[in-house]
Amino acid sequence: MKSRPTIAITCGEPAGIGPEISVKAAWELRHAVHAVLIGDAALLSMTAADIDPAIRLSAISTLAFRNSGLPHLPQDRIAVIDCPLLEPALPGKLDKRNGKAVLQTLDVAIRGAMLKQFDAIVTAPLQKSTINDAGVPFTGHTEYLAEKTNTPQVVMMLAGGKPLMRVALATTHLPLKDVAAAITVDGLMRTIEIVHHDLQRKFGLPQPRILVTGLNPHAGEGGYLGREEIDVITPVLQAVQAKGIDARGPYPADTLFQPKYLEQADCVLAMYHDQGLPVLKFASFGHGVNITLGLPIIRTSVDHGTALDLAAAGLGHADHGSMLEAVKVAAQMAAASSSVIQ
Repeated sequence: MKSRPTIAITCGEPAGIGPEISVKAAWELRHAVHAVLIGDAALLSMTAADIDPAIRLSAISTLAFRNSGLPHLPQDRIAVIDCPLLEPALPGKLDKRNGKAVLQTLDVAIRGAMLKQFDAIVTAPLQKSTINDAGVPFTGHTEYLAEKTNTPQVVMMLAGGKPLMRVALATTHLPLKDVAAAITVDGLMRTIEIVHHDLQRKFGLPQPRILVTGLNPHAGEGGYLGREEIDVITPVLQAVQAKGIDARGPYPADTLFQPKYLEQADCVLAMYHDQGLPVLKFASFGHGVNITLGLPIIRTSVDHGTALDLAAAGLGHADHGSMLEAVKVAAQMAAASSSVIQ
């Protein structure tokens, strides 16, 4: 692993806070990370100048990057791969004409990571509606990354808080009425295998410990409050334990998130979005990290959205703490991955 990992930062929705937090994080971490910003070079240059006139950016075209790779730059300069916007970005004002340029930043980052030009990708928040309104069906970063890397199943995990807490999700953005049907033996088994694999290979944990919640209150209370624990979750845990995976449960979610349990865990696997994430976000919001497991590349992101209202208020209102943590975690994962014998 290089002493300064090369990390691509896609700058997200140009009308949001993505450009500001991306520039700030890249500059602040420049001695530890070779950050490469991917976005509209003119917008990022103006943003950098307004943040701190000492910030120096060096732009290259996507064609030049594709043909020649990244130029060698000193640590006091940040590389920018230019994905020009069709229209100038106005803070807080979405413009569907810029949707395809936002999507291009992801394409450049994914291609570079697959070719090992980047050690990891960090994504600033984007606005899904801008891309959809531009005529491109788009459900989110995670789904797009999975599609472009031919990954059949990915797992969403958030990390943050002190002490560090990791929470992975068996299901993500589903209506609550659809969650139970989405938790199947095959799907849950594959989810646990992905979490176990990536904790080993991308976090350097040789024997990761995973605590698994039940779906129902009191983990079903012996079947009186639901049978998913009996029919699905417990059989899956028995099967993965037979493969040598240390996954335990199912635990009642309302009592699992306390020190006496979390001290024994490297990760908690919750059954649905609002079962696992309120606790973590309470402990770490604004400094949490969103991590996509299961990909052939490393991808982290922030724990918040585009914050159009903050962008409209002008520079200096956005907190770049989550972006800082996302870049740091990506660097740590890259280092752990490089130390594992493939």
